[in-house]
Amino acid sequence: MESFSPNLENMPSLQNGWRVYMNYCIGCHSLKHQRYERTADDLEIPHDIVLDELIFTGQKIGELMTIAMDPAQAKAWFGAPPPDLTMVTRVRGTEWVYNYLKTFYLDEARPFGVNNKVFENVGMPNVMQGLQGIQTSECIQMPKVADNGGEMRDPLVPGKAITEERCGQLVLEEGSGSMTAEEFDQTVYDLTNFLHYVSEPSRLERQRIGVYVILFLIILYVLTFLLAREFQKDVKH
Repeated sequence: MESFSPNLENMPSLQNGWRVYMNYCIGCHSLKHQRYERTADDLEIPHDIVLDELIFTGQKIGELMTIAMDPAQAKAWFGAPPPDLTMVTRVRGTEWVYNYLKTFYLDEARPFGVNNKVFENVGMPNVMQGLQGIQTSECIQMPKVADNGGEMRDPLVPGKAITEERCGQLVLEEGSGSMTAEEFDQTVYDLTNFLHYVSEPSRLERQRIGVYVILFLIILYVLTFLLAREFQKDVKH
């Protein structure tokens, strides 16, 4: 699992994450506890741009981000209705979501022709394969790692690393996607960052107010402590 550090102050990342969600996710996955208007205001996007460029269903700016997919039909297609993603990062964690989106690979045995390293046998197509490209799970030769974390070297051949075959390694077919590996990593980061924002839109405001609350409590404690000392003087006399 690759690490993930969300950044809710990175507005371009959040804006691009919303764009990616609207283009690749909302066909199946709703954000039924989040409104277009609240999201646009928080991400500093004018309402007219949201209506023209991000809302493709004719919904109004004040509506919730729901979908028209029938749950019964979705269950027949995918085995289970696609989950709402409003709280997915609260349930799974941002690191899980980030790695899940990056680790689809070809598997002809699966109904949609793909599998996933994080969620094995998931019933979901790789909707961003056109961006990432074709990824396969292979057995490849990799350097053997010593107990100290470094590569093991052949004592008889200076500088030669000792290798071992490791299966289940993801190999990306170069040039098979419209993005480079770095560009796709950034796109997935932005999408995960946006879903992290959606899980608690008031997170930054809560943290900001929390600082003032703690400072107030500290000042109140000092004043209460000094007042108590004055009371104790009267009691002693």
